[in-house]
Amino acid sequence: MSLGPPGAQLNPEQADNFEDIEKQFAVKTVQHMTTYWAILEKVRGSKLRLTKLDDEIYEHFKKEFPDFDPTVTIDEDQMKSKEGKEKWRNFMMPYEKKVDDYNFGTMLRSNPKFEYGEKETIFAVRMQFYAIEIVRNREGLNDWIYEKEHVYEAK
Repeated sequence: MSLGPPGAQLNPEQADNFEDIEKQFAVKTVQHMTTYWAILEKVRGSKLRLTKLDDEIYEHFKKEFPDFDPTVTIDEDQMKSKEGKEKWRNFMMPYEKKVDDYNFGTMLRSNPKFEYGEKETIFAVRMQFYAIEIVRNREGLNDWIYEKEHVYEAK
């Protein structure tokens, strides 16, 4: 039995609910970004733990993505290509029952040298965010955010 084209089974009276869900997602995503940035302003990234599994995620990521250079801009096209998606899916699945909202959408800075901005931010899922930001933090690439915030305290 064919269900017809996507959305054919949707009740038009429920359309407002989708708009509300989209708004709630946007609010949650912005809250996540601003909270993370505020934390990086208060704690050096190199001293920060994002999850109980940071060590495991870091080692696993380095093993599965040995050529990933955390200092350069992420190639979003490669990341979201068919093979990129497959590689990420395989990386993420072991965390399905270990990390809350492991596949929830979020925003990720495309380069650790930039603040969040329209052109500097890409859509990712939570495990991609964790993996990449854990690497950036471990390698001190986010420490500039703390230092920028505390530049006058050192004087």
